[in-house]
Amino acid sequence: MFDLKQIQKMQQELQTRMAKLQEELKTQTVEAASGGGMVTAIANGNQELIGMKIKPDAVDLDDLEMLEDLVVAAVNQAMEKAKALNNDQMSQLTGGINIPGLF
Repeated sequence: MFDLKQIQKMQQELQTRMAKLQEELKTQTVEAASGGGMVTAIANGNQELIGMKIKPDAVDLDDLEMLEDLVVAAVNQAMEKAKALNNDQMSQLTGGINIPGLF
């Protein structure tokens, strides 16, 4: 039979470890580039866009649509990488158990 106090203690420990992990994920970054490196998006493990690099050669005032497409592509790739990093770290924390609503 399960001990309710033990379950509550485990839940509190998991919440503490999750909070610590989320702080650590803020410091971990991923990068994704598009257009052969013309545009680079940088995101952290909390899936927040934290930086963008655009090479001057990517800026063509007569074709801003191309630059916009490169930015979108780089950001989407960076977010995918950040999500994978987040999921991997959370999975390690939970021992591979998928907890609904956790990530």
